[in-house]
Amino acid sequence: MNSEAVPAIVGLLVFLSSLVSLRLGISVAIVEIVLGALVGNAAGLEVQEWMSYLAGFGGIVLTFLAGTEIDTKLMRLNLKASLMIGVSSFLVPFLGVFCFCHLVMHWKLQAALIAGTALSTTSLAVVYSVLVETGLAKTEIGKAIMACTFVTDMGTALALSILFVKPTLYTLIFISVSLNVIYVADRFSHWVFHHPRLKNKVIEPEIKYIFLLLLALIYFAQLGEGHAVLPAFILGLLLSRHFTEQSATKVVRDRLRTVAYAIITPIFFIVGGLRVSVYSIGMAFGTFVVLFAIKILTKFLGVYFLAKKYLPQGSVYTTLLMSTGLTFGTISSLFGLHAGLIDKTQYSVLVGVVIGSAVIPTYIAQKWFMPVESEDIVETDNETRDGAEAGSRSL
Repeated sequence: MNSEAVPAIVGLLVFLSSLVSLRLGISVAIVEIVLGALVGNAAGLEVQEWMSYLAGFGGIVLTFLAGTEIDTKLMRLNLKASLMIGVSSFLVPFLGVFCFCHLVMHWKLQAALIAGTALSTTSLAVVYSVLVETGLAKTEIGKAIMACTFVTDMGTALALSILFVKPTLYTLIFISVSLNVIYVADRFSHWVFHHPRLKNKVIEPEIKYIFLLLLALIYFAQLGEGHAVLPAFILGLLLSRHFTEQSATKVVRDRLRTVAYAIITPIFFIVGGLRVSVYSIGMAFGTFVVLFAIKILTKFLGVYFLAKKYLPQGSVYTTLLMSTGLTFGTISSLFGLHAGLIDKTQYSVLVGVVIGSAVIPTYIAQKWFMPVESEDIVETDNETRDGAEAGSRSL
């Protein structure tokens, strides 16, 4: 395919995804992943270098935004629940997938560990996107789900680092820079967000400042062979006090979300779909189906019973959303392929399972298990719009 036509095709996919999402009433992230997979396999569209970098940046932006949505007071109050659900959500799938791959499928030890790591994840990017679209990001259950997801992803990141990554001087530099960026931003960001010469300007200096911080984290993460997801989330978490409902700077987060959802994050999801090889999955379809079933089953065992205890108003919804995977699942699989720990078929199967888990559980959760809170939000929003329209007509 002509490389010059790729940006136009991607732009078309981004626009069509929005239309399909609105028509079917499902998350646009699901549509973007599916369309990416269809076009990638049917038309031969491949991931280009600029798309790969922009997709990585999109995942980091989504993670940062997810951090800004967390209510730190609520998180401290529900710390036990978040830790228990998050740790169990990581540990049960990790052990289940590892044991199956190593003992039943007879994969090599390190290949089985890669599989366990890749399929233990919960995609914070997918979870955040769905919660924002449904209005649940503003509710207690939505914030609790994001906190649990963060704990799960932290477990996955630690497993990948401890089991496979060999620390170097650059790794220490990455950790040091991340800590310093987070500390300085936490202490001095109010100068940017509240300075009278910077607020509410058309050139958006606040958003450019946030992008600068995230790009710095990405650069040093690549230098240290790490990933900027966790530092970006912590950065968003600490800066969340600047973006509360009562804060005048809340508009900065809303503008950042608009910029992100217009082009940056759609490419993140489309690239995820493009990485699915239907042919490779077809060659090992039985393994794909079994691994997908094991991931969903072990996520259910790891999350549902604890969620029923701590989040009874949305236990099934929580379980399904925490069964999703994307960012760290793809990263773990790609690391295993590049390091020679898994072959191309194993990589395609793992990525296929990861992408499938980002689509199917999310669709089921939205279609049949939405918590009552989200319905109340939608009704309230509709009533507000109806009242506003009636008021405008009366004028």
